[in-house]
Amino acid sequence: MSLFVQTTPPSEPKTENVRIVALVYAGLLVLMAVGQLYGFEKFIPLLQSFWLPGSAVLATLLAGLIVTLEVFALPFLLRMQLSPLMRWVSMYAGIVVAFIWIFLSVWANVTDNVLDNIGLLGVKVSLPVGWWAVLLTMALFVLAVWSAWGMWPSGSQKAKAARSRKP
Repeated sequence: MSLFVQTTPPSEPKTENVRIVALVYAGLLVLMAVGQLYGFEKFIPLLQSFWLPGSAVLATLLAGLIVTLEVFALPFLLRMQLSPLMRWVSMYAGIVVAFIWIFLSVWANVTDNVLDNIGLLGVKVSLPVGWWAVLLTMALFVLAVWSAWGMWPSGSQKAKAARSRKP
């Protein structure tokens, strides 16, 4: 047993399409994270305007959680060498962030609150609230699940080590 965690290579994608889907989802998450971080001081009040239970405290925590999950999902999607635990955390971060956006877009559509921006790209790029946003966030969820299915971090460490030694 080693004191330090060793990185392992990612498992091979099940199909070539999975690699492309993961890169598209990673690109979308990068655009979303950069847009949200660029105007983060206005992103928190935007989430407060959703009238979520818990008000300002929940909106502040949710804003930080969303951006953190978007960034933490990238290593899995980009197939970086990671420790096994970080690979699982990164994979689930991509799924959870898509689920959070589905919840927020549905919440914005079913409440009586009048919003002018859904916040997917932050406050600098205004995307209107509507059922199209629910469909878009569901498409993000499909991309996340498809990527997780196609690059599922499983297999023994010996098999992964043997694959990494092959020329």
